[in-house]
Amino acid sequence: MLKEIVNRMRGQVRIRVEAPFPERILNLCGERNLAFWDLDWESETTFTCRLSRRDYHGLRQAAKHLECAITVVRREGMPYFVGRFRKRYALLAGLALCAAGMSVGSFFIWDFTVEGNETVAEEEILRALEKNGVGIGTFGFSLDAEDIRNHVLLEIPELSWMTVNVSGCRAYVQVRERVMAPEMVDERQPTNVVARRAGLVQQVRALEGVKCVLPGTAVEEGQLLISGVEDTDTFGARLLAGMGTVQARTWYTLSTVMPLSAQEKRYTGEEKLCVSLVIGKERVKFFSNSSIEGRKYDKITTRHPFSLFGLPLPVTVVTERYRFYETEPSAVDPQAAEQAAGALLEAYLHTLVDPYGQVRSVLCSSRSADGGVLVTLRAECEEQIGETVPIYQDNPDGSRPAKR
Repeated sequence: MLKEIVNRMRGQVRIRVEAPFPERILNLCGERNLAFWDLDWESETTFTCRLSRRDYHGLRQAAKHLECAITVVRREGMPYFVGRFRKRYALLAGLALCAAGMSVGSFFIWDFTVEGNETVAEEEILRALEKNGVGIGTFGFSLDAEDIRNHVLLEIPELSWMTVNVSGCRAYVQVRERVMAPEMVDERQPTNVVARRAGLVQQVRALEGVKCVLPGTAVEEGQLLISGVEDTDTFGARLLAGMGTVQARTWYTLSTVMPLSAQEKRYTGEEKLCVSLVIGKERVKFFSNSSIEGRKYDKITTRHPFSLFGLPLPVTVVTERYRFYETEPSAVDPQAAEQAAGALLEAYLHTLVDPYGQVRSVLCSSRSADGGVLVTLRAECEEQIGETVPIYQDNPDGSRPAKR
């Protein structure tokens, strides 16, 4: 396989030799070290074989005085392929311009890759870079990474570090998000810990203050759990910043009504296709009008970026397909409605519980309601129910300070 590739790169010729004594031609090749292969006898006086381009010219010179006819069957390989275009000046000029364009275009940025971001959107980072002069078509060697980093970090405080590395015509943006410092607790402000919601206490951890409940105690919403008022038995009471956590079992009951009728899409079969070409930042439309009013449709946008030998080009074909539909009423299966309502309630439950604990068990029940299904979700959870609230002290005049 490798030898065949080398032969095609150097160029090879398949010839047909006709002679009364063809063995003389083969002996001549052996005498002058002319390599041949793929020998195929067509008759007793005729055979075909392949030679390299150089050995073919040597055989023609050596066989001039022999009674033989050498005919070229086919020329193969890179030299003959390129030789076909030596008189096509427009094509050669186009290839030269294309090569020059690729060479010059490789010094500009045509694509971005952002890595390391989790909470900060990629679009926000790219907008900040474009605002500071780094966008599609920017000259890669003109970038000042330190200056860009300083400006972007000021605009996006959620980032703590950023760098831009340019490789070819692609810019690799690497960021590191800032770990936000926890909110400082003002220990000079007297506070209590009260129940955020009702539950059955399992564990009380008081970092500061006095425990007011024991494990196994049922508490109601707003009930005092850890007091910031401590009795010293000698100097009276003193005010503290009550802090701590209280783990408890909690129960939730959520319900919703899911209708048994819904509007269903029915595609009419009519479609509209809009194609546009994006070159750099400019968009060339191949359609006259894309506005659609008073009709219902699904829009599907597909982007086809172009690349050459793995290098991205600033050319993208954008196709927008509009599928028109009409809505019609349809009946919903009660079991499917119950499952959908249960999934919605469970998702909402997790938004309530996940910041403080975890859901232990979930049970859904349903019954018929007016025009639908009433789904009720009952869940048992374990969560931290302690909530810190300030203790308001009386002013010298006997009034309480206003809430801020």
